[in-house]
Amino acid sequence: MRTPFASSSEPNLAKIVLFDLLTTGKFSLILLIVIFITAMGVVFTTHQSRQAILERANTMAERERLNEEWRNLLLEETALSEHSRVQDMASKELEMKRPDPDKEVVISLK
Repeated sequence: MRTPFASSSEPNLAKIVLFDLLTTGKFSLILLIVIFITAMGVVFTTHQSRQAILERANTMAERERLNEEWRNLLLEETALSEHSRVQDMASKELEMKRPDPDKEVVISLK
């Protein structure tokens, strides 16, 4: 049987290994390919997991920021809707005043 390295004066190790894998080491070649595919799957899965963890951390930070903004808006709403503040604005800015008791009309609903 003729080998690919018999024609050259200096043996080429890559040719020898490739020829050996293709003729006698088919199981080893298949196993090597399966190991490579599995390793690439592990790398891909690890990358996807890290991306998901990073996205979750960003989402949790955004959630905390929005909760803080919501609490501040509730405080602002409470401060702006105080009865005395509304009454002061009505009298000063809108020049409103409380009607006299004799001009009040009470309507009763049946």
